[in-house]
Amino acid sequence: MSTAYPSAVPAARNQPMTREERKVILGSSLGTVFEWYDFYLYGSLAGLIGAHFFSQYPEGTRNIFALLTFAAGFLVRPFGALVFGRIGDLVGRKYTFLVTIVIMGASTFIVGLLPGSESIGILAPILLILLRCLQGLALGGEYGGAATYVAEHAPNGRRGFYTSFIQITATAGLFLSLLVILGVRSYTGEAEFAAWGWRIPFLVSIVLLAISVWIRSTLNESPAFRKMKEEGTGSKAPLSEAFGQWRNAKWALLALLGLTMGQAVVWYSGQFYALFFLGSILKVDGPTTNLLIAWSLLLGCPFFVVFGWLSDKIGRKPIILGGCLLAALTYFPLFKLLTAEANPALYQAQQTIPVVVLTNPANCSFQFNPVGTARFTQPCDIAKAALSSRSVVHSVEALPAGAPDSDTAVRIAGGAPIRAADPAFAAQLTAGLTAAGYPAASNPTVVKMAGPFDIFREQPAVIIGVLFVLVLYVTMVYGPIAAALVELFPTRIRYTSMSLPYHIGNGWFGGLLPATSLAMIAQTGDIYYGLWYPIVIAAATVVIGAIFIPETKDRDIFAAEGTPDAPVNTASYRA
Repeated sequence: MSTAYPSAVPAARNQPMTREERKVILGSSLGTVFEWYDFYLYGSLAGLIGAHFFSQYPEGTRNIFALLTFAAGFLVRPFGALVFGRIGDLVGRKYTFLVTIVIMGASTFIVGLLPGSESIGILAPILLILLRCLQGLALGGEYGGAATYVAEHAPNGRRGFYTSFIQITATAGLFLSLLVILGVRSYTGEAEFAAWGWRIPFLVSIVLLAISVWIRSTLNESPAFRKMKEEGTGSKAPLSEAFGQWRNAKWALLALLGLTMGQAVVWYSGQFYALFFLGSILKVDGPTTNLLIAWSLLLGCPFFVVFGWLSDKIGRKPIILGGCLLAALTYFPLFKLLTAEANPALYQAQQTIPVVVLTNPANCSFQFNPVGTARFTQPCDIAKAALSSRSVVHSVEALPAGAPDSDTAVRIAGGAPIRAADPAFAAQLTAGLTAAGYPAASNPTVVKMAGPFDIFREQPAVIIGVLFVLVLYVTMVYGPIAAALVELFPTRIRYTSMSLPYHIGNGWFGGLLPATSLAMIAQTGDIYYGLWYPIVIAAATVVIGAIFIPETKDRDIFAAEGTPDAPVNTASYRA
């Protein structure tokens, strides 16, 4: 390539990381950790937030609105990708992701100050939803900016390693939010935390914001963007060029289907669905669940860098698609082992106690309820939802022809039917399950940790081992993904093009995983059936990615660029 822009091109791959490059990675990573920390705070505290900002409604409705507000942050992420991606390709990477962090940080801090509905009425939830949407929009622009900025500072042959530090940030942000919440909760006590202490994690984010803005403000624009500007080859309409021309739009579609779709479901399964499965399905208490997940994240985090580095050696595709394939092949045995270790009594009951729902199957709903607004009131739905919430494995048998829906009942171990329409159904069901051998709420076999370092007993050690394997799959698919996406698209539309498939994959395919899996469990009566959602999507990504996604590790993003269809320049720049 031309040597007319030596200051704008990073050092060769065999030179050590420079001080400026370390600063770039630190500034980008710290800011992105902070943004994910902000984003996850709301998810972790949604119940308490609902109590303060939707207090005029009954508890059930209040929780629904809290979940809707949380979902809004996911739904607007792709729109943030479009808005800030366009600005990033027109104005520059540095200034765009400086704006995103200010929006995110200010919105989070204001949530900590915002009066509740008891003080300002309906204005409180309106402002909360507005702030949540701003958080989602900012996050939609943040990741693409940080990943693109770091990748464009990295030398050819080391982009996987450099960008892998960005990939740690989502896990680190989740880990940090859990730690801060646990610390504040322990300091204030449950009553005070529920009253006002929940605001502290939001308020302390102002310190993280100040540090991140200061570091990012001292950074320079990315070399590839400066070179493009100097040559006058930038796009005047990044959105229309990226998505209005099929030769470019097809790569965004393939990036979604052949990379980020599978990466998203593996990422959410290994962290969020595992958290949900332990707490909601296996009935492990909240502190123990958080500690088990925290240990697996702590042990797994270094492998984001390991697999990012390895992708520079053997390629992005083998690692990303390999992680998807391993997940698809092993999720069932891993989650069954998780059940057997975390709640042995429940596992034994599921294997030995037959439970049958007697109903008209045609009248059973598919209980897909991603934002909690749907109501399922048919007797079949009531019976299946009650059994699923108690983690009871069950089958469905049809009632005799012509029998009314009101005859829907649950039969436990061949005993007398318990009618779902009976006002005492819930109490009778609980008593019947306990009498048959399903563990009561005080089940002594369920895992419980006495403290953060109570990990040297067989039960928590094995569970952490299983969770670590799930996180390892996360690091395989997520560690190299930023480099793979950056290398798929030319500099002039890179920010725009890579951000949209990433946020559709993670915000929608990944974000819908818990609700979809829960509906599949309720539909079938099998607590593992929800795993088919990530398994099928991960397997589809393996097939599509293997056939259509090119290997990009040797692509020179500093060379003259055409479209992604242009031949790959495998010659690394030598300063």
